[in-house]
Amino acid sequence: MSSRIEQIIEEIEEYVESCKYQPLSTTKIIVNKEEIEELLRELRLKTPDEIKRYQKIISNKDAILQDAQAKADNIIEDTKKQVQEMVKESEVMQQAYAQANETVNSANQQAQAIIDAATNDANNLRLSAVSYTDEMMANMGQIASSMLEDAAAKYNEFVRTLQASVDVIKQNRAELSPQLTQGGSAPVQEEAAAPSPAQADSYEPDDYDDDLDDDFDDFD
Repeated sequence: MSSRIEQIIEEIEEYVESCKYQPLSTTKIIVNKEEIEELLRELRLKTPDEIKRYQKIISNKDAILQDAQAKADNIIEDTKKQVQEMVKESEVMQQAYAQANETVNSANQQAQAIIDAATNDANNLRLSAVSYTDEMMANMGQIASSMLEDAAAKYNEFVRTLQASVDVIKQNRAELSPQLTQGGSAPVQEEAAAPSPAQADSYEPDDYDDDLDDDFDDFD
């Protein structure tokens, strides 16, 4: 809370700000003598009272500090006594805490050992599973390769046998062709050359199917 002196000073500042400037001047103002003297008079009257009040506060400062120091000392002393009593009462608790911490640490170590062992077992099991899976896939690959080779050999044998049959049929038709020509029938259209065994080996299954379909269409 501001004092009356501070209030009067603020009123004087506000009054000065509200005054008008003298003509042709930006620094000199026109004031009401009675109003400004009244404010200054009140300021002079209030100043001794304010000074006395501050002097009283200053004179009482030492007493206030001494009283505060005494209260602080009492609080510190009471706190020390309470702490000492708590320390005496807590000795048993401290021993219990120490035993509890030791038990907890031992349990943590045992739990960590169990976790480490389980982790090692899981890693070993995973490696065994990966190794077994790889071995099974290798065996399956060998079986598939063997089956593929066997199927290719059988297919090639089938193609060679079928090619031999086609050759026999062509030979038989060639033997009949002169007789058909002498009888006045239209000449038989020459068959397309069948692929050689070497060419047959390079054909895809769809190529063989297309060639065989064309040959059998001619027979029909």
